[in-house]
Amino acid sequence: MTETPPRGHSYFGFEQGPIRPPNEAHSLLLRVTRNCPWNRCTFCPVYKGARYSKRSVDHVKKDIDLVHKCVGILQGIAEEYDGLPTAQVRNATDNLDSEEWAAFDSAFRWFRAGMSSIFLQDADSLTVRPSELIEILKYIRIRFPFVNRVTSYSRSSTIARIDEEDLKAIRESGLDRVHVGLESGSDNVLKLVKKGATKAIHISAGLKAKRAGLELSEYVMPGLGGVRLSEEHALETADALNQINPDFIRFRQLAIPIVAPLSKDHMEGRFEKCTDMMVVGELLTLIENLKGITSIVKSDHILNLFSEVEGTLPKDKEKMLEPLRAFLVMNPKKQRLYQIGRRIGVFSTLKDMNDSVRVVRVQETYDALGVTAENIDHIVEELMKRFI
Repeated sequence: MTETPPRGHSYFGFEQGPIRPPNEAHSLLLRVTRNCPWNRCTFCPVYKGARYSKRSVDHVKKDIDLVHKCVGILQGIAEEYDGLPTAQVRNATDNLDSEEWAAFDSAFRWFRAGMSSIFLQDADSLTVRPSELIEILKYIRIRFPFVNRVTSYSRSSTIARIDEEDLKAIRESGLDRVHVGLESGSDNVLKLVKKGATKAIHISAGLKAKRAGLELSEYVMPGLGGVRLSEEHALETADALNQINPDFIRFRQLAIPIVAPLSKDHMEGRFEKCTDMMVVGELLTLIENLKGITSIVKSDHILNLFSEVEGTLPKDKEKMLEPLRAFLVMNPKKQRLYQIGRRIGVFSTLKDMNDSVRVVRVQETYDALGVTAENIDHIVEELMKRFI
């Protein structure tokens, strides 16, 4: 991550923002905007205190040119030495100036990952004027014609304001997929966490993105309604998703870092956080109520209790429900052991509990932490903060 440079017209070198979707881990990250234009969601710890700004088209193109130059260097080394020997890579960087170092680092990691995808940062690249975003996308496709996928975050409220013909032109110029934080389909939950969108806006924007030909990835946050709105959160979110039928539904369980505004509400008792057990029940209700859609469901975030709650609807619906139902009828001590194992990164699925070596490792941590039925929720909450 690079620090946000001061506003102005000067170019300060290759930039990268702080976040990207989990499935974009191997993508080249190109910064089009800085920070978030909304930045009021109470559950989000990112960008707080940072100003939103747009980068100029020329500056983004300079970043693209720097990466293109570095990729050319790496391709030359790989062809000459049938790989990327460390000494040769270091020698090749001797003539790089300070503006090129960060670009080379990104290009190197992207090159080794296969250079198949690019992600446009930061929180909402579609806030850029359509003509400018189209110019950037076309330039990406000229410089990197081999790329399979170009994606971006955006907000439903942003997509709702874009003219549909402009959105189609953006798609035709090279944007393949948009990641949207639906979070919830409940208007009460959305208002509670200051999402800046309503259920109707989410649905309208999602359908508009699909009509434009964009792949749509909608993020859902189990637990976001807290104890009071848990059932409503599950049912209304399922209803919104049923109306949108996004290409992807991605789960990311709520965690509350100390720097998120929701943390104060939680500590002062205005927001009662769901336990893991409640979230499992909420997920069960949500998935049971997904009907008539063909979305791919992904559980690709470390905060999720189960990585195996994945599949393609409708055919894999029962498979996704199985681990949730199995967990809910487990012996309570075994439930707690799995929770700890998942939160320390030893378990990913319930089947991992059949591995005696892993179980022993988790049991040692379980005993060291002094886990009981009374303190499990507090311990889990503290462990989850490490991944935010």
